[in-house]
Amino acid sequence: MHGTPALSTGSVTLRNARVPAAAMGRIGDGALEAVDIEIVDGRIAATRPTGSAPVAGASHDMDQGLVLPAFVDIHTHLDKGQIWPRKENPDGTWLGALLAVANDRERLWAASDIERRFDFALRCAFAHGTAAIRTHLDSAPPQHEISWALFEQMRERWADRIELQAVSIVGPDTLVNPAELDAVARQVKASGGILGGSVAAYDRSKEAMLRVVEKAGELGLDLDLHTDETDDPAAHALLHLAEAVLETGYKGKVMAGHCCVLTVQDERTVRTTIDKAVEAGIAIVSLPMCNIYLQDRENGNGDVRTPRRRGVTLLNEFKAAGAVVAIASDNTRDPFYAYGDLDGVEVLREGARILHFDHPQDQAWDWVRAVGSAPAAHAGFRYRAVIEPGAPADLVLFRARTWTELNARPQMDRIVLRSGRAIDTTLPDYRELDDLME
Repeated sequence: MHGTPALSTGSVTLRNARVPAAAMGRIGDGALEAVDIEIVDGRIAATRPTGSAPVAGASHDMDQGLVLPAFVDIHTHLDKGQIWPRKENPDGTWLGALLAVANDRERLWAASDIERRFDFALRCAFAHGTAAIRTHLDSAPPQHEISWALFEQMRERWADRIELQAVSIVGPDTLVNPAELDAVARQVKASGGILGGSVAAYDRSKEAMLRVVEKAGELGLDLDLHTDETDDPAAHALLHLAEAVLETGYKGKVMAGHCCVLTVQDERTVRTTIDKAVEAGIAIVSLPMCNIYLQDRENGNGDVRTPRRRGVTLLNEFKAAGAVVAIASDNTRDPFYAYGDLDGVEVLREGARILHFDHPQDQAWDWVRAVGSAPAAHAGFRYRAVIEPGAPADLVLFRARTWTELNARPQMDRIVLRSGRAIDTTLPDYRELDDLME
């Protein structure tokens, strides 16, 4: 399939394809439809029921194979990626990851180091079929000056391949420090980014959320926060974020990632938090692979044991309540997650298994939006991740025909089209980074 000449010109009809109705803009529709997709000069010209009209020009028979929009990875950490060979997590815990990354950052995160790892990550994502990425950048001063300047360069360098957004990530102590928060926020503003931070079990959580919301409102910035990445039931960062948005009348876009603590809180707290988050218009991002890796490793005495809790937030409940929901890669080969490759197929496949959004089966395809059009619309990407006339023909083509066939294998024989042309899907070799790991 990869050598098909018809897929090299940017003008072709994909015959006998199967497409989720949700990918064609019909929200809440989990049906699969048999269509012919006409591509002209790199854009989708028409989608028609299979065989309903004669096909003119070059064509490619999909043989009932699936076609999905290129992926949107809404929560990543490209500045941390690939450091595992030189800085492992000593015990697999969240705190172990935090301390390991801090040590690596303080010693080695010069612009030249981040640039090579960042570029490596983007080449992986591009080869897998991703068209838009939001990355969080460690931004505690003075790192903010290095990382944001580099991000601006990478955003320009990759503009015709992957659309990039960036979010600041700082600890809660920075959020309640007016001078430090202002310095970070003004750097974010100057770089065209999104303001963010991380708050879990923190005794000044409500104050931290109020301060970051107020600062975002002052500077006209959108927000994206790490909230409640903990199994301590005393954590209420998401609730405090929602309350801050409602109390201040903040009008920007708000996204919250992780929200793990809801899995260990009582039903009344859960319902209050979900309702407030929906009222505040907060989009929720689950990071299933990273959270299942980190959460519930600790039992207080250092023993190795099987985890009891998955750590992933209540995504089905948020979706049912009306929230915009998404899933994403999060970390890749760093102390927060030892694995991963920025592959939207892996995120979708593992998300289905971990989060149980595979039933009812006839609605499972609606979750394709969680790695595509749902986060794309909320984040304001130019790339919309839809299969509609006028949209760019940025598509991923599979031999798999059904949900179970798609999720049963890694789909390494996929074809990735960008502007209607098949790209080289060869992945970069880890050996490229060996000298950075010495």
